[in-house]
Order: sequence, then C-alpha cells, then structure tokens
Amino acid sequence: MSQLPSAALQEFKNHVALKFQLYNSLFTSLPFHRIEKTGVLLSLFLLQCEEGFGKKQSPAEIINNFLQKNTSYEKEEDWIDLLFRFVQYSERQVVLFDALEDAAFTQVNDVNGPGTLKQLCAQISQMHKENDFVKKLNDFAVRIVLTAHPTQFYTGEVLGIINDLSEALKTDDTELVNIYLQQLGRTPFLKKQKPTPYDEAISLLWFLENVFYDAAGNIMSILKNDFQESENVKHALIQMGFWPGADRDGNPFVTTEITLKVAETLHFGILRSYHKNARWLKRRLTFKGAHELITQLEKRLYDNLYNNAAERITQAEIKKILEEIIVVLKANNNLFIEDVYKLLFKSEIFGLYFASLDIRQESTVHAKFFESLVPQKILPENYSNLDESKKVSALLQLHKTEISFGDNELFADTLKSVEAVKTIQQQNGRLACHRYVISQCNSALNVMEVYALFLLAGWKKENLTVDIVPLFETIDDLANASAIMKKLYSNTAYRQHLKLRRNTQTIMLGFSDGTKDGGYLMANWSIYKAKEELTGISKNYGINVIFFDGRGGPPARGGGKTHRFYASMGHDISNKEIQLTVQGQTVSSNFGTIESAQFNIEQLINAGISNELFSSKENTLSRSEERLLKQLSEDSYEAYIQLKNNPAFVDYLAEISPLRFYSETNIGSRPTKRGKTSGLSLKDLRAIPFVGAFSQLKQNVTGYYGVGTALKKADQYGKWRNVQQLYKGSLFFKTLIDNCEMAMMKCFFPLTEYLSHNTHYGKLWNMMHSEYKLTVQYLQKLTGNETLMANYPVEHSSVSMRERIVLPLVTIQQYALMQIREVKDSPYKEKYEKLAMRCSFGIINAGRNSA
Repeated sequence: MSQLPSAALQEFKNHVALKFQLYNSLFTSLPFHRIEKTGVLLSLFLLQCEEGFGKKQSPAEIINNFLQKNTSYEKEEDWIDLLFRFVQYSERQVVLFDALEDAAFTQVNDVNGPGTLKQLCAQISQMHKENDFVKKLNDFAVRIVLTAHPTQFYTGEVLGIINDLSEALKTDDTELVNIYLQQLGRTPFLKKQKPTPYDEAISLLWFLENVFYDAAGNIMSILKNDFQESENVKHALIQMGFWPGADRDGNPFVTTEITLKVAETLHFGILRSYHKNARWLKRRLTFKGAHELITQLEKRLYDNLYNNAAERITQAEIKKILEEIIVVLKANNNLFIEDVYKLLFKSEIFGLYFASLDIRQESTVHAKFFESLVPQKILPENYSNLDESKKVSALLQLHKTEISFGDNELFADTLKSVEAVKTIQQQNGRLACHRYVISQCNSALNVMEVYALFLLAGWKKENLTVDIVPLFETIDDLANASAIMKKLYSNTAYRQHLKLRRNTQTIMLGFSDGTKDGGYLMANWSIYKAKEELTGISKNYGINVIFFDGRGGPPARGGGKTHRFYASMGHDISNKEIQLTVQGQTVSSNFGTIESAQFNIEQLINAGISNELFSSKENTLSRSEERLLKQLSEDSYEAYIQLKNNPAFVDYLAEISPLRFYSETNIGSRPTKRGKTSGLSLKDLRAIPFVGAFSQLKQNVTGYYGVGTALKKADQYGKWRNVQQLYKGSLFFKTLIDNCEMAMMKCFFPLTEYLSHNTHYGKLWNMMHSEYKLTVQYLQKLTGNETLMANYPVEHSSVSMRERIVLPLVTIQQYALMQIREVKDSPYKEKYEKLAMRCSFGIINAGRNSA
C-alpha cells in the first residue's frame, strides 16, 4: 500500500526534523577553533535575522544591531572573524541536515509504492500488458549522463563524512555521530585550487563505484524477480554517460590527453568493481563446478588490473563465464544465483567502460576550424562566401590530409579529439565513446562540420560508429530545430550515416540556456513544442528520434520533479528513451546513496514506460490546450524580456549578486562564461552562474518571472476557466506549476528590500517583487491552496527548514556585498570579498537543487 502524504510527513518530522533539533543542539555546543559558544551566538543571530527582516531592516542594520547587543567586540576585524565562524557553523548544519535526510530516505519515501518498479510490474500484470512490456523494454532505456558543471560545493572529504554520518544516524549511534560532527568541524570546506577536469572525473567516479554500480544491479534484479519475461530482454535498460574530461565547450583545460586518461580511469574503475564483486562471490561459490569458474574470472580480472602483459579481457568473456556459473547453480538449488545474476546484469550495463564518454564542443569552434583550412587550400578559396548547401558539398569532399595548425592548440586538439574516439572504442568497446555533442547548434551546417571533422581525422563514411548530437538551446534555435533536422534528413550523405546508426538520431535540448534566454514558461513550452515537431518530422523520414535533455538542478534549469515531466509527454512526443544530464548537487542529493539512486532511477523507468503503455488523455495536449499554453508562454516571455532589458539588469547581477565571486569558489574547472570578453555579457554568461546568482539573492526570477503576468492576462481575456481545466487535466502543465512553486518557495525578498528605494536598482527590484507577489496570488487562486507547495508537505517542510538554516548565510553575504560596494577604501575589502564568496557554499548546498 502506498504511503499517504500525512504518514510521510510524520516520518519526516520524526526522523529528520526532531533529530535535527537534537543533534544540532549537540553540534552547536562543540567548541571549534578559538571562539567558544559560537553555536549559541549563531542561534541568537538567526532570531535577530527573523525579527529584523520582519521590521524591514537591512542586512547591515541587523548585523550591526546584533553585534552591539550580543558581543563586546569593538574592532571591525573581530566582527568579520565572528561572521566567518557563523558561516562555518552554518555550512556544517547544512551537512547535518543532508545526512539526516539521506539516512531517513527509506522511511520518508515509499520505496515500493507509486513510481517504483514493483508498482509498475504489478500494474502490468493487472492490465495484462506483459507482451507490450517486453516489447517496450527492448526499445527503451534510461541514460543518466554525469556532468562536471560547477554546482557541487562539497569536497570529496565532506561527501565522505556525509555518507558515514548518514550510516551512524540510521542506527542512532550518538557516540559515533558526535565523533563525525567533531571531524566535520575540523574538515575544511574550501578547495584551495580549482579542480582539473581529471579531478572532476575522479570525484564522479566515486558515485559510479559506490552508488550506481549497486543501484543498477538491484533494479535489474527486481525486474527479473517480479517480471520473469524480462529474461527475454536483450537490451541494457540503464545506461551511464560521462562528460568530465570530454566536455570541451568553453573549457580550455580539457585536452585529448585528459580525455584518454579519463577513459582509461573509467576502464580500470569498472574492472575494480567487477573484481571486488568476483572476490566476494568466490567466497560464496565454494562448490564444484562453480568455484573453478568464478576463480577463473577473478584471476582474469586481477591480471587485467595489475599485469600489463595480460591478455585484455572482453565483455563477452565475462558474460560467458557468468552464464556457465548460472547453469551450474540451477543444478544446485539456485544457491547464490541472484548474486551471480546481479554481476551479469552489471556487466551488461557497464561493459568495460563504466560510463560512455560524450565529446562536446561549441559550433563556433568548428566553424573557425574549417575557416582556417582555406589558406592551406584544403577548402575552396571562396568557402567563406558560399551558401550553406555549397559549404556542405565542399566539406563532404574532405579526407585525411596533412594540416598545419601552427601554435593554435585549440584547432589541433579539435582534430585529435575525434581521433581519440577511435582509440577509446578500440580499447574499451564501441559504446565507450560514441557521441559528439554540438552545443550552440543553429544550422544543418554545424552538424555537417562535425561529420567532416571525422572524415578529416581518417574515419571512413561507411565505418563511422559515432552519433552526432545537435544541441538546441536558445528560444530561436528551438523554434528552428525541426527545419534544421529536415535539411539533415534530406542530405544523402547524412541520411546514409543515419542508416548505419540504425536510423536513429539523438537530439539534445538545453533547458538551462533556454530559461536564461526566454524565461521559465517560454523555455519549457519551446522545448515541448520542439520535441513535438521533431518527433513528427523524424517520423516522416523514417527516423527514430531520441531526446537528450540538458537538465540542471533547479526548476529554472529543467530540474525539480523531472520524472513527472517524462510521465506527461503523451503520444505526440517520442518516448524511445529517457536521457538527461545530472550534475553537481543533483548527483549527491538525488543519487548520493544506493537507496536514493535506485528510487530515482526507478521513477524515471516507470515514467517512461507508463507514458507508453498507460498514457491517458491528460498526457497529450489538445490543440486548444496547446493554443492556451502558447499564449501563456508568449505573455510570460514578453514580461521576462522587459525585465532583462531593464538598464540596471546587468549591473544588478554584477554588483548586488555574488556572481563575480562564482569563479573563485574553486568548484569547477570551467570558466563561468564563454569567450574572453572582460565585461559582463548576458550572451556569454553561462546559465549556471546566472541562475545561481539569483538563487543566492533569494529571488529565483528564472523559476517564476512572467508566470503571474501570463495568468493575470488569461484571467483578463476571460480564459481563467480554461486555465483551471488545463491545470486539472494536463500533467505537463501541473508539473510546470508545481516546479514554479518550488522555485518561489526558495525566494525571500525581505533580504534585499533595502534596495526598493535605491535610485539605480529600485525600479528593477520592485519589478521582480511585484511579479513575485502577483504570481503567488494567481498560483493560490489556481491551486486552491493558501501556501506554496501545499500538495507536497514533506518537500514543503524540507525546504522551509533548509531556508531557515541558510538565513544567517544570505544575511551575511548581502552585508559583505554592501560593505564592498559602499566602503570603497576599506582595508578589509578583501576579507569581505572572501566572506561573500564563502557564503555561497552553504547557500547553494542548502538548496540542493538551486544552481
């Protein structure tokens, strides 16, 4: 029986809320560094913040009043020092809360209820859909692509403590919890140097080895036990992708050498996991027939790990030995057979590569690369002046030839990267690296440039075992996507290439840049419409289209209740696979433990398969519903563009938000903006710092701005009843509104209300605040609820508690930014800058999906 919301909320209160109060009181009494009773002072400071903002005080007024009332400090240096201690305590309170939620995951979430694999199998049995299920399983997969985008502020050491602390909290081992809290108090959160792309790969390899490896095996085991017909499935249901060390888009530190090193590391990572698994099985399979076979496998894996001269093991060899063991076990009462099946499933999912590397580069790099070939007479002299079709024709004539790049390392590496794909495929298997993603793709030529790049690297057209994946991101690119793909499908050479790739085309759609470009409603509607049009055009040409979603953590970047989006796509949008990026905080918050990873992957599998087998009217928008959504999106877009065009908008980001300190947090190897321009340009600014900056301001405009205006206009047009029917009848629209509520729940305008009368920023601040109030008003009218997120009481409670924990941090950060702006010649300017930057850690981590 599924867990009722009220029961889940009670479990949350018992296992998270009450325990946080208990352990936090223990934690805040621990003396760290040279200041005792800092935790007690922090509790008083939190109350002062709540009281002060209630009286419309500024962060500076709140902090100055607190320092005068509760401390005897007279020197500014001592004030700053205390604020730093507050930041350190708050950071660790966030970690404690994270650990408590991780520990309580199976109590708070119904791991056998709605959205799980067990529930899906039961539903299929009741509806007699077994044959349809097997057919779908052979034509469906969930592909989770881990990226290194900079939204993860926890160091590896802190992640390890969270993991250990969660285990201790599960058993209420207070003594051990106390020890880990002391360890946490003395463990630095700040990375002194930026990580290299290889460092980022190693960090995510931990999740592959310690979480995804076992979670994937568990899922396949459930499927086998609950649905016996699944043995007829000859297809990996779960696939892993990997971007660290291969994503070159705007990251000058990713080179071919790094890519090859990461591929090798992933290879040895999966061999280690298989070997550890085989060693455990060797201690269990001690009977005749099975013992000899598992010993043989364990030795082959050991030799491949530690003996360079050993013959390279193959995936087929692993599979053959495990299947032979299964035959033996079936004749021996099936003892330990489930454990052998799990290893077999894992070998089918992870191969010899663990996760498939995606090469990614921006389209303008390819364009400039080919322009550089004109002086070398590799391309026609008038190439730059040719139209698109003639440029494509010229590119298709290319083949491997000598090229001089001079001192242009970028162009040299661009060609070397596609040569490396062949090397990786030869060493680790074809699936180890078989996709090239083109970001900022805005023409068919951009795709054909990459096709030609492979020809230049020596690949033969008839042996090109690579999928070329265009990434459409801006509102204009999304609108033009179907026309671009129609051109490609009509190109004889590219069509022949698709034939070699099983007539399958993967298309990536970017939620982050779409929202930054056009606002929340317009971005989501544009992607929905693009998918619908791309599905239709692909079907007309006999092409199976797979959509790969570039999703971030927050609703503004395609995050939030992701599985509900996939369950709501209906029959007009291709549902062949679910592919999405998972990055930064979302890796640790949604996939940080085996239990949470298993649960969230099951939710995605269930969503994709249910949408195909049980799709109802509410999952497919009618033409009138589409017209209404289009109007809402256009009205929302108009409001959002007016906000972006405000003369103070860029200055607001640069001066009021902590945007300028984002790159100093040392959480990612990639720069915060594309290009080398010195000034701040919205076009070059990446979506992560853009969304993250508003998140830390507690304004989250990319998650709601324009929604209230659009709903108000619909009301004025006499369309309110239609909007209500859309909310009740469309899972897609309801999920959009749910995620909008989540973004708004994390807003706190009193933090920056001191700007409401500012001569430069006042008008802009009031625009954002007015839209926020208008959106709250209309969401309450639409949902019938008095509070945001009322339909999700557990999430509501979690967000409320996290926002309260982080209130001192956002107050201190705004205070520091005010000091930097207003006290020009302060001798403490650098300290205030560091203080503002340090606050980012706890603020972002507390949000879990805020950047």
